[in-house]
Amino acid sequence: MKACDIMTTTVVTVGPDETVRHAAELMAKHHISALPVVAMDGRLLGVVSEGDLLHREETHTEKRRSWWLDLVTGYEARAKEYVKAFGSKVHDVMTPNAVTIGESASLSEIAEILESKHIKRVPVLRGAKIVGIVSRANLVQAIASLPQLIVPDAKPDDAAIREKVLAELKKQKWASASAVNVVVHNGVVNLWGTVFSSSERRAMLVTVERVPGVRSVQDHLVYYVPPPVLA
Repeated sequence: MKACDIMTTTVVTVGPDETVRHAAELMAKHHISALPVVAMDGRLLGVVSEGDLLHREETHTEKRRSWWLDLVTGYEARAKEYVKAFGSKVHDVMTPNAVTIGESASLSEIAEILESKHIKRVPVLRGAKIVGIVSRANLVQAIASLPQLIVPDAKPDDAAIREKVLAELKKQKWASASAVNVVVHNGVVNLWGTVFSSSERRAMLVTVERVPGVRSVQDHLVYYVPPPVLA
């Protein structure tokens, strides 16, 4: 299997001139830890992650250095930290030159990158444009689907079925397509991700079952439980 067989194709992105607050809202809304930063022409410019928002003036967590540490590290590092803490735009806080992979990257290559770079997810590029995301969860999903995976590479018709399933889910206004991933082998569709109601879950299953070529559906979907509201 390759990156194109397991990647999440509905990618939530943010522009470089969007506000830091908007980026944080997107991460919270979609329950993700990082956002690719994409230019108007679709080029990947970088990634903004939870780590990039760790030290912010809004939460009074900006770094406070002692005068002697400034002498050791220099004022350039202090200036960069200031922009990271007080900058209002995504380009102020994002990490440029993000680690990326191609659609043909093998699962072993992806696992090595995620481990060695200490990252949770990696953008998938076609040329300079982002076409998907592979996360640690996607790798776990592929492993969990192994009872149906008899051969190492998906057949071409499986790839076509996956594209059709993803396309059908994206058409549905009620579907949380960005929270769902699809793994297919021998016509068996494995649905992974989060749903927000039993009605949405059943509707997704019905949608997938109606896609030509689908032999059966393995339901691995879980319900999102909102955090309790503190009084």
